[in-house]
Amino acid sequence: MRSSQLAQTIASEIALLVTSGELGVGDHLKTQHLADRFGVSRSPVREAMEMLAGQGLLEQKENRGFFVTDSSSAIVERVREEGETFEVANDYQRLAEDWLTDRIPAEVTEQALRERYGLTKSQVNDVLMRASREGWAERKQGYGWRFLPVAKTPEAFEQIYRFRMLIEPAAMLEPEFALDRKIIEEQRRTQLRMLDTDIERLPAERLLHNGALFHEELIKMANNPFFHISLVRVNRMRRLLEYRSRVDRSRTVRQCQEHLEILDLLERGEVVEASYAMRRHLGGALSKKSPVTWSWSHQAHEKDALEK
Repeated sequence: MRSSQLAQTIASEIALLVTSGELGVGDHLKTQHLADRFGVSRSPVREAMEMLAGQGLLEQKENRGFFVTDSSSAIVERVREEGETFEVANDYQRLAEDWLTDRIPAEVTEQALRERYGLTKSQVNDVLMRASREGWAERKQGYGWRFLPVAKTPEAFEQIYRFRMLIEPAAMLEPEFALDRKIIEEQRRTQLRMLDTDIERLPAERLLHNGALFHEELIKMANNPFFHISLVRVNRMRRLLEYRSRVDRSRTVRQCQEHLEILDLLERGEVVEASYAMRRHLGGALSKKSPVTWSWSHQAHEKDALEK
């Protein structure tokens, strides 16, 4: 039986947690924790872990669950040396690319997508459910699906960043804002690992995920769930456009350094200064999003040239 697209996607994500060092040999993978992290039910997570157990990356111990195997380090080393990945053919990315480039209409049926991409009913459902979770697709009342124009244009992308420049610095100044040492320490480890090795070898999608997670974890400390919910929502929307852009890895280095500077300010109790630093950081990210700017301006130049 063919594994579902959703399970394959989650398997790829779990494998990246191992190859990036976030999960080490002997670590226990908790099904509910991963389900919460990826925003899915427990069933596809279990299916994904069974797939990885078959590849030797995980081991299933009776009545105990799944663990990262001793042999995973050798598998990781082979992945690094030979340039292999655990990623599967991503039908989701094909759909996203077609929507961004206006190759498909705003309203579609599942049958039309099955015929266009040669997918099964289950595969189409998995892809559409992910698009729904990411915030750019919704099921129509009665029949069919509708794609939403969120973060599809440079204007929408800029509006998202301007929204973030309002809520993220303000969240640090909330009366209930309180430092969470566990969040601070975990994010510091992630940023340092990014600088040491991850920026050069991780896929662009993973780098974008780590960057978004930094901001989502910090805004939790405002202890106002509406800040966190809003940021998660807009981050999902902007990923649609960022996934297809070229990642400037040198810029990512600077972003990690700025993340660490913000963490230093928070740890010293300089919350107001951290708030200002966050606004500068987001403003700089907006002005230097060269991959997206280049992509759209390049398309515009090509269009102008053709019209002339």
